[in-house]
Amino acid sequence: MIVATAGHIDHGKTALLAALTGAGGDHRREERERGMTIDLGYRYAALDAATTLGFIDVPGHEKFVHNMLAGAGGVDIALLVVAADDGVMPQTREHLAILGLLGIPRLWIVLTKTDRVDADRCETVETDVRRLLAASGYQDAPCFALSSHTGEGVDALREALARQAREVAARSDEGEFRLSVDRSFSVAGAGVVVTGTALAGRLSVGDSLWSEGEDGRARRLRVRGLHAQNRPGETATAGQRVALNLAGERLRPEHVPRGSWLVGEALRGSSRRLDVQLRVLEDAPRALSHWTPVHVHLGAQRLMGRVALLAGKALAPGEEGPAQLVLEGQVHAVHGDAVVLRDQSAWFTLGGGCVLDPQAPARGRRTPARLAELELLASGGLETTLTTRLETAHNGLAPDALVRQYNRPGALRQLPDGVRSVTTRRGERLFAEARWRALGQALTAALAAFHEQQPDEPGPDRARLRRFALAYLEPAVYTALVDEALAAGAIHASGPWLHLPDHRIRLSAEEDALKARLWPLLEAGGMDPPWVRDLARRENIDEARVRALLRKLSRMGQLHQVVRDLFYPAAAVEALAAEAMTLADSDTGLSVVAFRDRLGLGRKRCVQLLEYLDHVGVTRRFGNRRRIREESSMAQRLRTR
Repeated sequence: MIVATAGHIDHGKTALLAALTGAGGDHRREERERGMTIDLGYRYAALDAATTLGFIDVPGHEKFVHNMLAGAGGVDIALLVVAADDGVMPQTREHLAILGLLGIPRLWIVLTKTDRVDADRCETVETDVRRLLAASGYQDAPCFALSSHTGEGVDALREALARQAREVAARSDEGEFRLSVDRSFSVAGAGVVVTGTALAGRLSVGDSLWSEGEDGRARRLRVRGLHAQNRPGETATAGQRVALNLAGERLRPEHVPRGSWLVGEALRGSSRRLDVQLRVLEDAPRALSHWTPVHVHLGAQRLMGRVALLAGKALAPGEEGPAQLVLEGQVHAVHGDAVVLRDQSAWFTLGGGCVLDPQAPARGRRTPARLAELELLASGGLETTLTTRLETAHNGLAPDALVRQYNRPGALRQLPDGVRSVTTRRGERLFAEARWRALGQALTAALAAFHEQQPDEPGPDRARLRRFALAYLEPAVYTALVDEALAAGAIHASGPWLHLPDHRIRLSAEEDALKARLWPLLEAGGMDPPWVRDLARRENIDEARVRALLRKLSRMGQLHQVVRDLFYPAAAVEALAAEAMTLADSDTGLSVVAFRDRLGLGRKRCVQLLEYLDHVGVTRRFGNRRRIREESSMAQRLRTR
């Protein structure tokens, strides 16, 4: 169990922890000289052989609230320390607000310095504190009155913490390991050591982690050794204070400073934009306007950014709404993480909230569809929102992106009813069954519309059909949709063209008669068929009529248009491909010169033919030579002859 203090400066937080743990107070020279806590302090108290409490001492001065924020996240209990002689003070209020924004599950009131006042004063201060807590979620917080100087009441608090430690349920270690670094230093003979509270997952000695910082650089590190709850061990789990001895290429403490994140492989990928559900504190000095510059605190990380309000131009004190934090550096987050915002000068806390989308989009962030999705994300976790999100996700949702968003890999091991997995060339995608069927219906409807508009064409190629009706689909998703429709027979392919099963291009009687006159001439030409102008002159036909017919036959797959007015019968192109394959398999190799000598055609024509074979996927050029694409359907067909 992790316990953190909170409260105004000089209210006895450090002395309280010294009395509870027996460990000394401020250990930094400047802290001893100034008589105040400046940075985070750490103490441990062993309750028994198996249970150790970790304590985090935070500074109370207003100038060091950023240090308080670095240590207050991820704890199990916060002790709101209030001196009985002073009572509620400014940082008492600010620290309480921060604890609420961070979502700390439990808060206890600790009245210190009771040896300086009488019982009536203690009762008055407790009443004031409870009045302060009435508007928070900690109305039923227990209160402990004590004196760290005399020791009176300290044992009662220690015993209560021991009982609570036995009652606090161990945090789930599901998901990838996450830790926000709050200290980084070097130990002679060991190397770099970092500390922090493990927020999720499980880690063992020898495991690899990725370090992600504000600069966006990721470093792969290895865990050489670890301490959990101030004890050496082989494994650390969520909810423990952890010290990690790290190894990495030329690793120095400045490579993993405070605010860096250590995460597992599946959580790699920081962001400069976070979509959040933002709440402005009721006692904030003013409304929060769109594009306000702020300090953003997440875990132990602090960086500057701006608030882009997504619904309205301002949030008044006490109001909440969706917003996007546009940051000046990279940050790591998952859904549900708490963020705290302070003003540009870092004098007071404005508000905070929880992360909805850690990889927020730069465009379309205010569209009705996006706002509806954010409202859904704010309503629940992965399991409760997945099916609804998939109903409107045109391109589905990637499981690895969902794991990155929620850190809940176990939730996707068995998909809910009505959800299917689709394999694309860019990885797996999840779709609602109804949504995927609707996309298939849209595909066939688009083909039907195309055939109606262009009855003389065999159909569009894949790229043209996507532009025609399904441009909103990502290429990988569109390809998977087409491939599935082809496999199911819902659509057919004739060469590169897609069409419905019953669609055929038909020649008119006049066109059929003209084909009968021209086709023998094309076949007789072999590998050197006549040009359009030669055919027109030879048969005394208008050149435009010849060109129109040959193009139509090309769309029907009976001819290949090598260049503008040069058409080859399909059999002739296969013969050309066969010659190219023979050369490619020979010692000579497939070059323009070798191809020219074998066919007995001019160099220019041979270049045109080889470029066409490149275009249809039979060959691939490498410098002055070409190789056969063995995966092409024509090459495979010729190989089996």
